[in-house]
Amino acid sequence: MKLNEITSPALTPDQVKWLEDMKIPDYSVDSEGFVNVDGNVDISNKKLTSIPVKFGYVGGHFSCKHNNLTSLQGSPREVGGDFRCYNNKLTSSLQGAPREVGGSFYCSWNNLSSLQGAPKEVGGNFECWTNNLTSLQGAPGDVGGDFACNYNKLTSLKGAPREVGRGFFCHNNNLSSLQGAPRKVGGDFSCTYNNLSSLRGAPREVGGSFNCYNNKFKTEPDHSFINIGRDFGWK
Repeated sequence: MKLNEITSPALTPDQVKWLEDMKIPDYSVDSEGFVNVDGNVDISNKKLTSIPVKFGYVGGHFSCKHNNLTSLQGSPREVGGDFRCYNNKLTSSLQGAPREVGGSFYCSWNNLSSLQGAPKEVGGNFECWTNNLTSLQGAPGDVGGDFACNYNKLTSLKGAPREVGRGFFCHNNNLSSLQGAPRKVGGDFSCTYNNLSSLRGAPREVGGSFNCYNNKFKTEPDHSFINIGRDFGWK
Protein backbone atom coordinates (compact mmCIF):
# COMPACT_ATOMS: atom_id res chain seq x y z
CA MET A 1 0.00 0.00 0.00
CA LYS A 2 1.34 3.42 -0.92
CA LEU A 3 1.45 6.18 1.65
CA ASN A 4 -0.67 8.60 -0.32
CA GLU A 5 -3.45 5.99 -0.48
CA ILE A 6 -3.64 5.41 3.27
CA THR A 7 -6.52 6.89 5.23
CA SER A 8 -6.60 4.22 7.93
CA PRO A 9 -7.98 5.53 11.22
CA ALA A 10 -5.64 3.08 12.99
CA LEU A 11 -2.67 5.45 12.43
CA THR A 12 -2.40 9.10 13.40
CA PRO A 13 -1.12 11.65 10.88
CA ASP A 14 2.11 11.87 12.89
CA GLN A 15 2.59 8.10 12.61
CA VAL A 16 1.97 8.16 8.85
CA LYS A 17 4.49 10.99 8.53
CA TRP A 18 7.02 9.05 10.60
CA LEU A 19 6.70 6.02 8.32
CA GLU A 20 7.24 8.31 5.35
CA ASP A 21 10.31 9.87 6.98
CA MET A 22 11.70 6.39 7.67
CA LYS A 23 11.21 5.52 3.98
CA ILE A 24 8.78 2.68 4.62
CA PRO A 25 6.44 3.19 1.63
CA ASP A 26 4.69 -0.17 1.41
CA TYR A 27 2.86 -1.54 4.41
CA SER A 28 -0.56 -2.55 5.65
CA VAL A 29 -2.30 -1.76 8.92
CA ASP A 30 -4.50 -4.36 10.61
CA SER A 31 -7.60 -3.76 12.72
CA GLU A 32 -5.49 -3.60 15.91
CA GLY A 33 -3.25 -0.89 14.52
CA PHE A 34 -0.21 -3.10 13.84
CA VAL A 35 1.94 -2.09 10.87
CA ASN A 36 2.86 -5.11 8.72
CA VAL A 37 5.65 -5.11 6.12
CA ASP A 38 6.49 -7.94 3.73
CA GLY A 39 10.08 -6.79 3.14
CA ASN A 40 12.83 -5.19 5.23
CA VAL A 41 12.55 -2.31 7.70
CA ASP A 42 15.70 -0.29 8.38
CA ILE A 43 15.36 2.54 10.89
CA SER A 44 19.02 2.52 11.95
CA ASN A 45 21.12 5.63 12.59
CA LYS A 46 18.10 7.91 13.07
CA LYS A 47 18.79 9.12 16.65
CA LEU A 48 15.52 7.47 17.72
CA THR A 49 14.62 7.32 21.40
CA SER A 50 11.44 5.31 20.76
CA ILE A 51 9.48 3.56 17.99
CA PRO A 52 6.21 5.50 17.64
CA VAL A 53 4.23 2.85 15.75
CA LYS A 54 3.44 -0.78 16.56
CA PHE A 55 4.97 -3.17 14.05
CA GLY A 56 3.27 -6.54 13.76
CA TYR A 57 4.87 -8.77 11.12
CA VAL A 58 8.03 -7.94 9.17
CA GLY A 59 8.86 -10.58 6.58
CA GLY A 60 12.47 -9.55 6.03
CA HIS A 61 15.04 -8.01 8.37
CA PHE A 62 14.21 -5.41 11.02
CA SER A 63 17.08 -3.12 11.96
CA CYS A 64 16.92 -0.40 14.61
CA LYS A 65 20.63 -0.42 15.48
CA HIS A 66 22.76 2.65 16.25
CA ASN A 67 20.01 4.70 17.87
CA ASN A 68 19.24 5.94 21.40
CA LEU A 69 16.45 3.46 22.15
CA THR A 70 15.83 2.71 25.82
CA SER A 71 12.97 0.29 25.05
CA LEU A 72 11.97 -2.08 22.24
CA GLN A 73 8.28 -1.26 22.55
CA GLY A 74 6.86 -0.94 19.04
CA SER A 75 9.15 -3.61 17.60
CA PRO A 76 7.57 -6.36 15.46
CA ARG A 77 5.90 -9.32 17.10
CA GLU A 78 7.39 -11.57 14.43
CA VAL A 79 10.39 -11.14 12.10
CA GLY A 80 11.13 -13.49 9.22
CA GLY A 81 14.78 -12.45 8.91
CA ASP A 82 17.23 -10.87 11.35
CA PHE A 83 16.42 -8.49 14.22
CA ARG A 84 19.19 -5.98 14.95
CA CYS A 85 18.98 -3.66 17.94
CA TYR A 86 22.65 -3.46 18.88
CA ASN A 87 24.35 -0.23 19.90
CA ASN A 88 21.42 1.45 21.62
CA LYS A 89 20.76 2.44 25.24
CA LEU A 90 18.76 -0.61 26.33
CA THR A 91 19.31 -1.22 30.01
CA SER A 92 16.83 -3.25 32.01
CA SER A 93 15.53 -5.94 29.62
CA LEU A 94 14.44 -6.92 26.10
CA GLN A 95 10.76 -6.40 26.79
CA GLY A 96 9.01 -5.52 23.54
CA ALA A 97 11.32 -7.67 21.40
CA PRO A 98 9.81 -10.03 18.81
CA ARG A 99 8.38 -13.32 20.03
CA GLU A 100 9.66 -15.12 16.95
CA VAL A 101 12.77 -14.45 14.85
CA GLY A 102 13.48 -16.61 11.81
CA GLY A 103 17.02 -15.33 11.35
CA SER A 104 19.48 -13.94 13.88
CA PHE A 105 18.96 -11.69 16.90
CA TYR A 106 21.61 -9.09 17.75
CA CYS A 107 21.40 -7.02 20.96
CA SER A 108 25.10 -6.50 21.71
CA TRP A 109 26.65 -3.15 22.69
CA ASN A 110 23.86 -2.07 25.03
CA ASN A 111 23.71 -1.90 28.84
CA LEU A 112 21.39 -4.84 29.35
CA SER A 113 21.18 -6.35 32.82
CA SER A 114 18.58 -8.96 31.85
CA LEU A 115 17.49 -11.00 28.81
CA GLN A 116 13.89 -11.11 29.95
CA GLY A 117 11.66 -10.49 26.95
CA ALA A 118 13.98 -12.20 24.45
CA PRO A 119 12.43 -14.45 21.77
CA LYS A 120 11.79 -18.04 22.81
CA GLU A 121 13.31 -19.40 19.61
CA VAL A 122 15.87 -17.92 17.20
CA GLY A 123 16.60 -19.61 13.88
CA GLY A 124 20.08 -18.12 13.46
CA ASN A 125 22.54 -16.54 15.89
CA PHE A 126 21.75 -14.93 19.24
CA GLU A 127 24.37 -12.34 20.18
CA CYS A 128 24.21 -10.46 23.49
CA TRP A 129 27.91 -9.81 24.08
CA THR A 130 29.25 -6.60 25.61
CA ASN A 131 26.39 -5.83 28.00
CA ASN A 132 26.07 -5.91 31.81
CA LEU A 133 24.52 -9.35 32.12
CA THR A 134 25.06 -11.36 35.30
CA SER A 135 22.56 -14.08 34.32
CA LEU A 136 21.18 -15.70 31.17
CA GLN A 137 17.67 -16.07 32.57
CA GLY A 138 15.21 -15.18 29.81
CA ALA A 139 17.48 -16.32 26.96
CA PRO A 140 15.95 -18.29 24.06
CA GLY A 141 15.49 -21.99 24.71
CA ASP A 142 16.55 -22.97 21.19
CA VAL A 143 19.14 -21.25 19.00
CA GLY A 144 19.88 -22.57 15.52
CA GLY A 145 23.22 -20.78 15.06
CA ASP A 146 25.78 -19.32 17.48
CA PHE A 147 25.04 -18.13 21.01
CA ALA A 148 27.47 -15.40 22.08
CA CYS A 149 27.32 -14.01 25.62
CA ASN A 150 31.00 -13.12 25.96
CA TYR A 151 32.24 -9.87 27.53
CA ASN A 152 29.56 -9.60 30.20
CA LYS A 153 29.57 -10.08 33.98
CA LEU A 154 28.11 -13.58 34.07
CA THR A 155 28.60 -15.60 37.23
CA SER A 156 26.37 -18.45 36.03
CA LEU A 157 25.19 -20.01 32.76
CA LYS A 158 21.80 -20.95 34.16
CA GLY A 159 19.13 -19.97 31.66
CA ALA A 160 21.33 -20.74 28.63
CA PRO A 161 19.72 -22.55 25.67
CA ARG A 162 19.29 -26.30 26.02
CA GLU A 163 20.89 -26.85 22.64
CA VAL A 164 22.85 -24.63 20.24
CA GLY A 165 23.15 -25.44 16.56
CA ARG A 166 26.62 -23.94 16.15
CA GLY A 167 29.06 -22.30 18.59
CA PHE A 168 28.62 -21.24 22.22
CA PHE A 169 30.86 -18.41 23.40
CA CYS A 170 30.95 -17.38 27.08
CA HIS A 171 34.54 -16.20 27.35
CA ASN A 172 35.59 -13.09 29.29
CA ASN A 173 33.04 -13.33 32.09
CA ASN A 174 33.20 -14.10 35.84
CA LEU A 175 32.26 -17.78 35.67
CA SER A 176 33.45 -20.16 38.37
CA SER A 177 31.24 -23.00 37.10
CA LEU A 178 29.78 -24.21 33.80
CA GLN A 179 26.57 -25.42 35.41
CA GLY A 180 23.66 -24.47 33.18
CA ALA A 181 25.62 -24.70 29.90
CA PRO A 182 23.86 -26.29 26.90
CA ARG A 183 23.99 -30.06 26.84
CA LYS A 184 24.78 -30.07 23.13
CA VAL A 185 26.77 -27.56 21.07
CA GLY A 186 27.02 -28.15 17.34
CA GLY A 187 30.16 -26.05 16.81
CA ASP A 188 32.92 -24.63 19.01
CA PHE A 189 32.66 -24.02 22.76
CA SER A 190 34.74 -21.25 24.35
CA CYS A 191 34.86 -20.51 28.08
CA THR A 192 38.30 -18.88 28.13
CA TYR A 193 39.22 -15.99 30.46
CA ASN A 194 36.98 -16.92 33.37
CA ASN A 195 37.56 -18.24 36.93
CA LEU A 196 36.99 -21.94 36.32
CA SER A 197 38.77 -24.61 38.34
CA SER A 198 36.90 -27.57 36.80
CA LEU A 199 34.70 -28.33 33.78
CA ARG A 200 31.75 -29.69 35.71
CA GLY A 201 28.53 -28.71 33.97
CA ALA A 202 30.15 -28.46 30.53
CA PRO A 203 28.22 -29.67 27.46
CA ARG A 204 28.21 -33.42 26.94
CA GLU A 205 28.71 -32.99 23.23
CA VAL A 206 30.71 -30.33 21.35
CA GLY A 207 30.91 -30.70 17.59
CA GLY A 208 33.91 -28.41 17.13
CA SER A 209 36.78 -27.31 19.36
CA PHE A 210 36.61 -26.90 23.16
CA ASN A 211 38.71 -24.01 24.48
CA CYS A 212 39.07 -23.26 28.20
CA TYR A 213 42.48 -21.63 28.57
CA ASN A 214 43.19 -18.67 30.88
CA ASN A 215 41.23 -20.04 33.81
CA LYS A 216 42.40 -21.37 37.20
CA PHE A 217 43.42 -24.89 36.19
CA LYS A 218 46.68 -26.10 37.72
CA THR A 219 46.67 -29.29 35.66
CA GLU A 220 44.75 -30.39 32.60
CA PRO A 221 41.07 -30.51 33.63
CA ASP A 222 39.09 -33.72 33.27
CA HIS A 223 37.15 -33.63 30.03
CA SER A 224 36.64 -37.36 29.55
CA PHE A 225 32.88 -36.95 29.89
CA ILE A 226 32.72 -34.53 26.93
CA ASN A 227 32.45 -35.81 23.36
CA ILE A 228 34.63 -33.26 21.53
CA GLY A 229 34.66 -33.23 17.73
CA ARG A 230 37.94 -31.41 17.25
CA ASP A 231 40.64 -29.88 19.47
CA PHE A 232 40.79 -29.40 23.24
CA GLY A 233 42.73 -26.35 24.43
CA TRP A 234 43.32 -25.58 28.12
CA LYS A 235 46.60 -23.61 28.17
